[in-house]
Amino acid sequence: MANNNQTKSEATLVKKVWDIANVLAAAGVGFTDYITQLTYILFLKMDAEKEELGLGSAIPDGYKWDDLAGLNGTDLVDKYEEILKELAKDDGLIGTIFTKATNKITAPVHLKKVIDMVSGENWYMMDGDFKGAIYESILEKNGQDKKSGAGQYFTPRALIQAIVDVVDPKITETVADPACGTGGFLLAAFEHMKSQSKEIAKQNFLRNNAFFWC
Repeated sequence: MANNNQTKSEATLVKKVWDIANVLAAAGVGFTDYITQLTYILFLKMDAEKEELGLGSAIPDGYKWDDLAGLNGTDLVDKYEEILKELAKDDGLIGTIFTKATNKITAPVHLKKVIDMVSGENWYMMDGDFKGAIYESILEKNGQDKKSGAGQYFTPRALIQAIVDVVDPKITETVADPACGTGGFLLAAFEHMKSQSKEIAKQNFLRNNAFFWC
């Protein structure tokens, strides 16, 4: 029963993400731009959820999820663009994630749809496969979109998981993916490692120093 419920929940959430992707595509926002913006917005939301759990925040005050989520109209767009610009200046991991970040969802009503969809879920505690299914569905659609010219090859999640299980990375080790595309192997490695220890030092190493990509 639990597996059936998870499957239904996954399908429901994937449909929500798809529905917005289609609305944005009709408005001229491609799937690549959508998933990029969704990544930025999810990062802000997950940081807020992590802070609520007492695990601290990596984002400076004034540029967090709560500074964005309650806004509407042009105020929402202006604040979102301000956040992207500010976080891109960071010297650490945040700056790397938001390097040259720009807003591609300029219509307030469309940006609000994405914010509201993300707001309705708890993403930080969500199973990695669950989040992976959502991203995979949009990336696959992008690969099929002739206009994007993407045509990426998508490694099946079952194969990714099997490889990670065999390699069995430990929470004190580092993981590099020099051919990193959408980060599927790194995400699977993170999920595999994070449950190995509850020690704060090891968890901090995992989040801040364990992963490398080109």
